[in-house]
Amino acid sequence: MMNKYCFFLLFFALLTQKLTAQQPNPNLLNRRWKADWIAPQNVNLKDFGVYHFRKNFELAQKPNQFIINVSGDNRYRVFVNGNYIGAGPARSDLMHWNFETYDIAQYLQQGKNTIAAVVWNFGDYMPVAQMSNKTGFILQGNSSTEEIVNTNKSWKVTQNKGYKALPVDGAKLQTYIVVGCGEEVDASKYPFGWEKTDYDDKTWENAKSLESGFATGSGSGAGWYLVPRTIPQMEEIYQPMKEIRRFSNISDANMTDKWLKGTGILTIPANTKTTILLDQNFETVAYPEMTVSGGKGSSIQFTYAEALIDDKRQKGNRNEISGRKIIGNTDIFRPDGAVKRTFRPLWIRTFRYIELEIETKTEPLIINSFYGLKTGYPFEEKASFSSKDDQSLTNIWKVGWQTARLCGGENYYDCPYYEQLQYTGDTRIQSLISLYVSGDDRLMRKALMDFDNSTTSEGLTQSRYPSNTAQLIPPFSLYWVSMTYDYWMHRKDDTFIKSLLPNVEKVLAWYERKFDAQKNMLGAVNWWPFVDWAKPWQWDEMAGIGGVPSGATKGNSSILSFQYAYTLRQAAAIFETYGQKEKAIYYRTLADLISKSTYELCYDATKGEVADTPEKKIFSQHANIMALLSNSVPKANEKAMMDKILNDNSLIQATFYFKFYLTQALKKVGMADRYHGTLQPWREMINMGLTTFAEKEEPTRSDCHAWSASPNYDFLATICGIMPDAPAFEEVLIQPALGILDDAEGKMPHPQGEIKVNLKRKGKTGISAEINLPQQLKGRFVWNGKTEILKGGKQTVSID
Repeated sequence: MMNKYCFFLLFFALLTQKLTAQQPNPNLLNRRWKADWIAPQNVNLKDFGVYHFRKNFELAQKPNQFIINVSGDNRYRVFVNGNYIGAGPARSDLMHWNFETYDIAQYLQQGKNTIAAVVWNFGDYMPVAQMSNKTGFILQGNSSTEEIVNTNKSWKVTQNKGYKALPVDGAKLQTYIVVGCGEEVDASKYPFGWEKTDYDDKTWENAKSLESGFATGSGSGAGWYLVPRTIPQMEEIYQPMKEIRRFSNISDANMTDKWLKGTGILTIPANTKTTILLDQNFETVAYPEMTVSGGKGSSIQFTYAEALIDDKRQKGNRNEISGRKIIGNTDIFRPDGAVKRTFRPLWIRTFRYIELEIETKTEPLIINSFYGLKTGYPFEEKASFSSKDDQSLTNIWKVGWQTARLCGGENYYDCPYYEQLQYTGDTRIQSLISLYVSGDDRLMRKALMDFDNSTTSEGLTQSRYPSNTAQLIPPFSLYWVSMTYDYWMHRKDDTFIKSLLPNVEKVLAWYERKFDAQKNMLGAVNWWPFVDWAKPWQWDEMAGIGGVPSGATKGNSSILSFQYAYTLRQAAAIFETYGQKEKAIYYRTLADLISKSTYELCYDATKGEVADTPEKKIFSQHANIMALLSNSVPKANEKAMMDKILNDNSLIQATFYFKFYLTQALKKVGMADRYHGTLQPWREMINMGLTTFAEKEEPTRSDCHAWSASPNYDFLATICGIMPDAPAFEEVLIQPALGILDDAEGKMPHPQGEIKVNLKRKGKTGISAEINLPQQLKGRFVWNGKTEILKGGKQTVSID
């Protein structure tokens, strides 16, 4: 007989099964839909509100196929006969509002059926990453057969009065946090069972029609222009809470962890106040779900945090709780006394620690279960890396991949706890990690489109998008061009890449208008010319910006000038491939001019380093890194300059973010063997109890920032040395950089299959390599200036 725990896991396996991805009817992609956007009556559709929609309909027989297309504003979750189907829409903007397509036939039955959806609008409290018109819901049948369920006035709707917004207390947290509000839910006002076929909805009102649905590129005007979703549904996987770290006002005998394991309950006596600190043992992004019975009049407050803090608001070792407290965003659930009432927030929560503050009244409260449904983009870890010579690299890989996973949802996140915003600077690095570790390019492709769609009339892409608050970081527009270059080098997708080129030109033209013709380098750059969170580049309260080097806002920044030249060279390569040779020549000529002049004006021969401005008063790693990457440094000087970057501590130091570019510079000048020696900061984070990699060195705001997961890319691209050697990865370069390691083994997905390498040192200077390439892939193996030709299949390379 199946035990209770196995049944519990089976239940969640069924709960989280995925519907097969479906394609919408092509006729829905270029015209007006027959379905209407619908909404509740007599409410302000821009205010905070949670609404339930239902449609009952009859079927003469169970269908083999029944496809629907669904969207909502801000968001929706849709159910069929009580079964969860999917959620959305994938975040975007109003000109490119996503809809999802589902085949719901397996959940339908002969006779009465019910489609139901919860739709919510966080109103003034919505995340900055959430764009919105107003509360609305739309469902369109894929063909005439399914049009019986089209949204119109026959649909029923009711407002869920059980919800209140809990605004994030920014003053208490003392930081920038824009992920949306917490939720206070009163179970006595909640219409439990609303999604099921047997629910009585006779008191619900009929929905009102707002407007017809219109596909992008059609119609004479609409609040939302619809486009099909291009990424899969987010996963939801059962994840039990791991550990009770401390509690109060409950006997030790009563406080067991069986309720966390799904094998028992926890009873909180009547008239009790208790606090329970739970530790997941690692950071996660999940929907916490708690089911309770009884406890009428009680309250449960959930506080979520990445780490605890001491009296000085320092995090310290993330495993330690003594003398530390929790500060974070919160939810509140108020049970109604009934049996097995479940609380689940509408939106995701990020946490390692959850503190429960529970107060009961005259009834005891039974907690039947509490767990998380881990959620995020369903990346699969298809790559691996290991070295017998340095086992610490295995931990760095594991923690890095966890970091990258938590920063991937319907968009890439800079960080899951504080912002959940897709910034280009972060996203370029995240995309390369995705390509190398999972081989899944769909989220990268969506990000490229998102930023392309964000382009302003000036010609810059917005620095973070989707976003309901416009922000422009001009260097990030250059990184969007670099990200386009990366995609071009890794994927054969010519039509899509060419669609991005008009805005690539606009970005480069914006910078050309900032050109200082007297010095042949960039002049003043407006908006927010962020480069890195380097310590000397402090936040300027009056200007409202930080991370800005000398010369950026007043003119003649060598860092930005070199970055512009670096990007011009990348753009030239793309344009030349697509037959625009004159433009490519122009971009290379301009890059040569900027590189030569900026280097001559900013190079200090005495120091052997490039300064941040022609005044030569301030020097940073960043200026020298970008000088190398932009081909601005004479070949004879490159390695000497890299030695300065690595050893001169008087230089303004790069943070974890910009160390990605430090590694690219090491490779550029043939010093990639030094990469392994730059990894100590990642080991130190793990030693500090972090289970994801932080935004920057201690003290840090965010404990999980995907730009710091760059080792998951560089272990494969630098240590194993696997890189595309031609556009679309149609040829491969394997140029290992073992550093002090005696061995390394890695594999990664490739558009044609899988690349595997097993590397071992041979004597003091040689190498032996076992390599397996996809059958049609050819390439080169380079070691100490010697080259061996590679072909598809298994082969052995030996170089003395």
